[in-house]
Amino acid sequence: MQLVRGWHDVPASAKGAALAIGNFDGVHRGHQAVLGAARDIAHAAGRPAGAVIFEPHPRRFFAPDKPFFRLTPLPVKLELLESLGLDETIVIPFDAACANLTAEQFAEQVIVGALDAYHVVVGHDFSFGKARRGTTETLQSLGKTLGFGVDVVEPVSEDGVVLSSSAVREHLRRGDVGEAAEILGYWWRVRGPVEAGAGRGKGLGFPTVNVALEPGQDLAHGIYAVRVEIGDRLYDAAGYLGPSPTFGGNAPRLEAYLFDFDGNVYGESIEISFVAHIRPDRRFDNAEALAAQMRVDCAAAAAILSTAPATPPIR
Repeated sequence: MQLVRGWHDVPASAKGAALAIGNFDGVHRGHQAVLGAARDIAHAAGRPAGAVIFEPHPRRFFAPDKPFFRLTPLPVKLELLESLGLDETIVIPFDAACANLTAEQFAEQVIVGALDAYHVVVGHDFSFGKARRGTTETLQSLGKTLGFGVDVVEPVSEDGVVLSSSAVREHLRRGDVGEAAEILGYWWRVRGPVEAGAGRGKGLGFPTVNVALEPGQDLAHGIYAVRVEIGDRLYDAAGYLGPSPTFGGNAPRLEAYLFDFDGNVYGESIEISFVAHIRPDRRFDNAEALAAQMRVDCAAAAAILSTAPATPPIR
């Protein structure tokens, strides 16, 4: 997949595409319908298919001090977009200049002037331009005037519930990682370098790998069945997110005890996928009681993971 950063000096190979435009945080199944529509239109016309996304997320730009639960940091989002068969992704810096473009200016300068888009596909709730004044109707009108096609994809729902990024975040805040995965089409994941921990897990007989969550990613505290990817290897594991109340902690941390693993991976980048929630966090009277419960938790995680698909494909 060709990656283009910025909308100035776009290479000729990235122009003339059918493009899905949006933030696509999570790249969930609703987003996949929008992206798939752009891909199908592109293939039918013999043109490249792509996505236009914004970095940072506009919420981070407008409220930098307010925590925001971002589902997919840029590297993860790009991998998911590529897995959907797109030929290109254009990453537009969302800065003051971009935020101040009116809907008409965005269509004229970006969609047509910079990208020479053949066709644009957006979701039903798409808005764009300064103060988000541009609507899907605005886009369709501008497409007729400026010469590009526009498709608006209706919301995707199951059992009367619209599949959305907000719904995924709410499920994760409750620890409902299975329900979140149903919307996403894959297990929600966290990626980052392995950091040094306090060493308590090793002292209890459960050495763990520790990874920091991004600010705002307020997944429910507790024990999870997880899969951990290190290099080209995938390990079953029991994951913990919380402040370690048994030891008087107050800052939550994410750690995982890998089954059948013995090695030093400090500093290496790993990925943790959340398959199932086992129990909420709680305080124990002493380290021995905690270790006993950890044995129970690990057995529960192993049982769950023994029947879970090894690598669920994005749907």
